[in-house]
Amino acid sequence: MKNIVVSGGTDGMGRAIALHYLQGDARVVIVGRNAEKGLAFLRAAKDIGAGDRAIFIQADLSLVRENNRVVALLQERLPRIDALLLCARHFRSRRHVTEEGFEDTFATFYLSRFVLGEALAPLLENADRPVILNLAGPGVPGGKVHWEDLGLERDYHGGVALEQGARLNDLLGVAFAKKHEGGRIKYVLLMPGLVSTSFSGDYDAAAAIQINEMKKAGKSIADAISPIIEKIDGPPKEGLSAFAEGRAVGLDDAAFDPSAALRLYEISRRLVSSTSNADP
Repeated sequence: MKNIVVSGGTDGMGRAIALHYLQGDARVVIVGRNAEKGLAFLRAAKDIGAGDRAIFIQADLSLVRENNRVVALLQERLPRIDALLLCARHFRSRRHVTEEGFEDTFATFYLSRFVLGEALAPLLENADRPVILNLAGPGVPGGKVHWEDLGLERDYHGGVALEQGARLNDLLGVAFAKKHEGGRIKYVLLMPGLVSTSFSGDYDAAAAIQINEMKKAGKSIADAISPIIEKIDGPPKEGLSAFAEGRAVGLDDAAFDPSAALRLYEISRRLVSSTSNADP
């Protein structure tokens, strides 16, 4: 039986992928902060006869300590992980700082993915063909890493925060592949394109209008998850690969610079360590 873990799995593409694998014979764990949506997922799983193979972990993935709690629960419940899907993100028109001191988009869209990937690597290595699918933005032009202000304290904009998150996840994939070189895990960066999904976020009036238009123009969730499922069922041979709307993205671009990736890895490691060592 395959074990599939989906962060941000209570809604949209994450939920659809989770239900797809429950219709087979996989055990699926979804992680999200909305209890009502999580319980609705469990009811849907029960309706298709897969209630005993569906697990919901309620957690606020913007918090490092909550990611660590999720890791501990997965280590208790699963002997291995065959696929880890990193889908969680939440748009904010106005800058929000978590109680751990991180800007919310940086924490949810990037730092959570760093923590889960690194901490769950041993469980992934126990599988025959393990894969991490990071749904971000490889191949999308624009955006840069604000090295001296990762939390965008000086000049915040929700769109800039998302664009930076995409670039950070590009570097995350590079660093993970380098740190785990020679292992079994395949790391896939994937941009599904514009999808008519929930677009989780807290929007101001102007952004809300734009989001509604994007929902009208986006492809269906069913169409969007098809290439993702293909990568889970048949992971690429390369340790790291990137795809944008089904098109392979070359890794020789500056967005995948190895030295920048290792720089970010060390920064992330220090941030996570300082948070874990902080007084309760």
